[in-house]
Amino acid sequence: MRLLTIFALALTLFLGGCAANKTSTYLVETKGPYQLDTGDVVRVTVYGDAELSKSYRVDDGGAIAFPLVGAVPVRGTTTGEAGKRLARALANGYMRNPDVAVEIEQYRPFYIQGEVKTAGQFPYVYGMSVRAAISTAGGFTETADRDRAVVYRQQGDQMVKGAVDLDFPIYPGDTIVISERWF
Repeated sequence: MRLLTIFALALTLFLGGCAANKTSTYLVETKGPYQLDTGDVVRVTVYGDAELSKSYRVDDGGAIAFPLVGAVPVRGTTTGEAGKRLARALANGYMRNPDVAVEIEQYRPFYIQGEVKTAGQFPYVYGMSVRAAISTAGGFTETADRDRAVVYRQQGDQMVKGAVDLDFPIYPGDTIVISERWF
């Protein structure tokens, strides 16, 4: 009887410790138009000017270094808004009624770490999920938690995290952490 009491007490302490380590979840936004940021490569087409129509990388300051007009800030804008900003800059003394289109040529990378075979930085493909990111990183290790992940995402001025399932959509710039499972 005494052995049963000790076993019950040990089990209660063990389960209590597991509850204290429960992952807290936070809202991670999944909707809204894609916003440009550092590391994105955009294809800018200026109709009627083949010299200006080429690929540009969004720099660390969140701007495109554009010929004739200099740095044009685009961080946090959509491709449509970026096109309008570039057109306004060109209309300011360089071209009459410029028509500018901007499209994503290459998204900024996502990052994955933890219990995957090859952790690191990988190119993002539109519509990726956590499951696809894990496959890109070579799959799970033997000790990986195969049911959930933690996603870190920049939202405005804050970094938020959330415990998510494997079908959760990821965005460029996200960091995915795959934890070790506990038996």
